[in-house]
Amino acid sequence: MSRRAGAVASIATVKKALLALAVALVCAPAASADTYTSVRGDNAPGPSRYDRSYVLKIGPSSAKRVLVLVPGTFGGAGDFRLVARDIVRRVPGLQVWAWDRRTNALEDTSVFEKGNPDEAFAYYLNGGGFKPVDGPEDAPYAREWGLETSLEDLRRVVLQAGKRGRKVILGGHSLGGSTVMAYAGWDFDGRAGYRDIDAMVLIDGALDPTRTRLSAAQARDRKAAIDQGDPFVDLLGLNLPWAAGVFAETGALYARKAPGAPSVIQDYPLLPAQFKPPVRATNEGAFGFAFDETTSPPALGLLHVRAGGLAATGDPRPWQNGENTPIQRLAQTFATEPANGVEWYFPARLPLDLQAAAALRPTPAARALGVRVRHARDVNVPLFAFGSEFTDGRVVAAARLFARTSKVPRASFAQATRFTHLDPLTASPGGNHFLRTVVPFLKRVR
Repeated sequence: MSRRAGAVASIATVKKALLALAVALVCAPAASADTYTSVRGDNAPGPSRYDRSYVLKIGPSSAKRVLVLVPGTFGGAGDFRLVARDIVRRVPGLQVWAWDRRTNALEDTSVFEKGNPDEAFAYYLNGGGFKPVDGPEDAPYAREWGLETSLEDLRRVVLQAGKRGRKVILGGHSLGGSTVMAYAGWDFDGRAGYRDIDAMVLIDGALDPTRTRLSAAQARDRKAAIDQGDPFVDLLGLNLPWAAGVFAETGALYARKAPGAPSVIQDYPLLPAQFKPPVRATNEGAFGFAFDETTSPPALGLLHVRAGGLAATGDPRPWQNGENTPIQRLAQTFATEPANGVEWYFPARLPLDLQAAAALRPTPAARALGVRVRHARDVNVPLFAFGSEFTDGRVVAAARLFARTSKVPRASFAQATRFTHLDPLTASPGGNHFLRTVVPFLKRVR
């Protein structure tokens, strides 16, 4: 064959391959874009417009299995955005529904949604018109948004996910993992919660009956304090419950949109000093400094990642990645709308009720608070539990105990060293021990 004939044959082969590829692309089902929708919730105290929660759906709508994920303390659906995409790429026929509690409806994210960090800074932090919710004055009813309200809202999401015969895996991170265990053992008017689901995934969070018990008197005293105080938890101690979410999202947006520019939020007077680098930093550098485990305050451990550190030289100092979580993945988690990764108004009643639920049976404290975890010993669905260095083996130990004392037919456990509490959700896929261990478990849920 002549060179020309060979060239013609090669061109024909390439054309056939391209045609086949085009046909495959046309005939293949279209990839589903992320969608954010509301789901009707429980009739709880407060205006009826808040009787709904929200779901970020990631992956194919044709999936026969749905992984519903519950965020932790101060967490939002956006916490799961990146790891959910990593999961659905590896588990065929699975869709992820990342859940936002009803409190997210209290957030005014209107200017964050525009994606301009300067506009957001002016609006939220520099007198531009932002009017935060004053809990005692504007939302006193949120004092009753505890575990019962949360689980009743979540159940409506779970039941919707299970329509048309779809399998439902219920998972959660941190306090969300505890919520999953409470759901499985909860009594929904005579029906056990575990009967709604086909498997459980605990991500660095679980109810632990071996820890200090809450007495009925302590439960009533703490509930009385909430009833007289702010319905929302104040993470930063500024008497501004919304501040942690707004600071995180503003810093993340600057890190995404102007990573190399001198930090704007570093000079903000109301930002606590422990979050500010001792040297001039870029927007990305200041954001990394505030959340990296080596420089962020220990009290912020729930939001820590291992992301690297400030460069040794430069003015302003840039950020250098080098550990589990590239800092842009964390910025994307906190600053993507709709469904950001930080809950601005976290209900104080919820962790109190979960502490009462930790015994996994009807204790006096549970009865005092109306916590109905009555079916924990009957739970009969597969279980996966992942623990980080942050929880130091406690989550895996609690999950093992639960598996032994219930009817769980199959359980898998994974423990990671050098992983912070948030790293499982934000780490690079290639080095994410959680991703590597949960995927085989999810593939077996059929």
